Amino acid sequence: MQFAALAMVLTAAIMVKEATSIPICNIETNDLGKCGPAFTGNNPPPPGPDCCAVVKAANLQCLCPYKPFLSRFGIDPSKVRPLLANCGVNTPPSCF
Repeated sequence: MQFAALAMVLTAAIMVKEATSIPICNIETNDLGKCGPAFTGNNPPPPGPDCCAVVKAANLQCLCPYKPFLSRFGIDPSKVRPLLANCGVNTPPSCF
């Protein structure tokens, strides 16, 4: 009985560890940190190559319904359009 309980706890721990990043619109939520400095603060620095790779891989149209929730991820919605432009995304969806 103790072995079964231990097995369940270990299985749950493994599942939680694997679920720490959630894919949304071709972006792993953990990858958002690569763009953190570029979409926060009053004078954000330009995005780096890692951030731009995340942005270019994203399905931006798919992200439109999530725009009201961006601030929960630490993203200033007013910084998204300049970030996209700095990464060379010239045709962002109208929602941004």
